[in-house]
Amino acid sequence: MTPNPNLGPIARLVDQADTLAAAWHARARISTTAGQERALLRLFGVHGLDRAGQPLASEVVDRYLAGGPGRLGSGVILPFSAALLEYDLPPQTLALEVSAGTIDLGLEAELLRDAGRRAAAEAHATTLIGAARERIDANRTARRELLDLLGDAPTPWVGVPVSPTDADLARSAIRQLTQDGADLVQVTVPVGRELAGLLHGVGIDVPGEPDYDARGRRSADEPTPSGSQRGLAILRRAADEAAAERRSYVRLATVAPGLAAPEQAVVAAFERIDVVVADPVAEIVDERVDPDRALADHAFAHRLYQRAGSLIFISAGPLVVAPDLSRGVPSSAATRAGRALALQMLSVALARHAGVAADQLVPSALPRWLVDEPDSFALAIAQVVVRRAAFEDLALAFAEPSREPGAAANVSAAQWTLLVGAALPFAGRVAFIARDADGAFGGDARSIRSASLIAAEVAASTDTRAIHGPMLEQARATVEAATRTLEQLADVGWRAVLGEPLGGQTSKRLGADAVVERTEGFDPLH
Repeated sequence: MTPNPNLGPIARLVDQADTLAAAWHARARISTTAGQERALLRLFGVHGLDRAGQPLASEVVDRYLAGGPGRLGSGVILPFSAALLEYDLPPQTLALEVSAGTIDLGLEAELLRDAGRRAAAEAHATTLIGAARERIDANRTARRELLDLLGDAPTPWVGVPVSPTDADLARSAIRQLTQDGADLVQVTVPVGRELAGLLHGVGIDVPGEPDYDARGRRSADEPTPSGSQRGLAILRRAADEAAAERRSYVRLATVAPGLAAPEQAVVAAFERIDVVVADPVAEIVDERVDPDRALADHAFAHRLYQRAGSLIFISAGPLVVAPDLSRGVPSSAATRAGRALALQMLSVALARHAGVAADQLVPSALPRWLVDEPDSFALAIAQVVVRRAAFEDLALAFAEPSREPGAAANVSAAQWTLLVGAALPFAGRVAFIARDADGAFGGDARSIRSASLIAAEVAASTDTRAIHGPMLEQARATVEAATRTLEQLADVGWRAVLGEPLGGQTSKRLGADAVVERTEGFDPLH
């Protein structure tokens, strides 16, 4: 679909996002974080809980980093590899010993000053990462073979969330969801220990399961969370069994909280997760994660997604109102939509710079907050048209927004259904349409498929590029606002969208203390 030349300088907008993303990615690529170190241990084969019922990889990293602020930059992997050779233990056993305090990786780090020991540790780490790569490649092959054997549902796939947080209950739910026509089942990953501790530190309760105490530690008697690695392995088998019964492949998707991108990527690669919700910019704006931390984590994760072949779903951009609050004047809907578009384009460009292929990137077509705006239909179609022009080579997706209970929520649910039906003919290729937890979108999978068929017929018989009147005005205003946003981001950085701290005081964002420039030249993922 050729872009409508009347929309504005789309090509310039793409170039702006690409230039800014290139600079950010270069910095992120040379940084490491606590999340990356946990993920590398998982690639080595460290998994599950320690003897006290706590996340094992987290416990190992926390113990090592407690030895001094300089340890994060050099990483935990080479000391861990040296200890594997020193004690002749498999990774899981060594991790348990480190967690119990019987082995100190700080001592192993000192041994790396010897050139021979360092070379041996590097070689062993390379071997372990090679084994992880083989597992990832095998999963990618398994996906391809299952698709060849079972066939695939036509796009757009119907996506639904699985509600139970207990893996055993979620396994039964997946069977029912696929029988009802779901092609894509979304699983929520529980909050990790690092984020739980940070949230508790500022007086915020950790939502959902599992339960955490004030130190961010999980209760030992919790059932297996459906979004944990062990839970996802159970659900992967359940999805494959359901796919065999209906003779059509069933995809699993995960949505993870902030600070979890590296570990989500490892689990996605190891457990054949087909779609991941991974958006570094939304994590910065919506979840108050430190920008350097989010960008570094996602740069690491993109490398694994690329190899695993997972699809990356990127939101239609966060709702940015900080500039309005600082001025005391509300902005127009098109201005807010333009900010969202600019940030979404940055997330897409960051993934491209990490080497993620176009057929793995799925941007959302509509901002989730748009449903409550005045003139939402003209604004919605304008957003879809602009995104189709900005992301010519990508399939789009529609994700129903979460809603609060009450009468107004019911109105919003109906409004969203109508918005998607009206916007679908302008979207071109659509990968999936994801329903919210209460399933208010269209009632069932057949309704969604009917809407997509009608949209295809409308698109085949009309010129969906040629919008006019209010829709075209909204599209142009969106492009103009996106251009201004990218210019401001280039000039003043994240203050352009995050605003100034209240009262001129600075406050650290989540994860800021656990991201540094890498001082160790050895790259186990190279």
